[in-house]
Amino acid sequence: QVQLVESGGGLVQPGDSLRLACTTSLTFISIYPLAWYRQAPGKERELVASIPKGDGVKFPTYVDSVKGRFTMSKDNAKKMMFLEMNSLKPEDTAVYYCNAVVNGRTYWGPGTQVTVSS
Repeated sequence: QVQLVESGGGLVQPGDSLRLACTTSLTFISIYPLAWYRQAPGKERELVASIPKGDGVKFPTYVDSVKGRFTMSKDNAKKMMFLEMNSLKPEDTAVYYCNAVVNGRTYWGPGTQVTVSS
């Protein structure tokens, strides 16, 4: 069994920042691909950021709408991943999910709500 749990969501105004965190039950996370997704009301789940599997330094990729504003990172020792979100916009409002693929199976956290509104 693999468990992932997100935290750090909330209600903020446009231009504010939030830092999301995801804790995992994995023994170690360095060999698994990791990602953040989001799902806005009435929309399909969208890949926001991801880090490929493998040893060494891995550079995240981002969906165009968040480039320059969001930063994904991970801490292998703490078995955690993070999403730093800056200059938030109303269109960033969504439930944010962390994701990992382990032995060919996809695992999700329950999600954390991010609402950006004035």
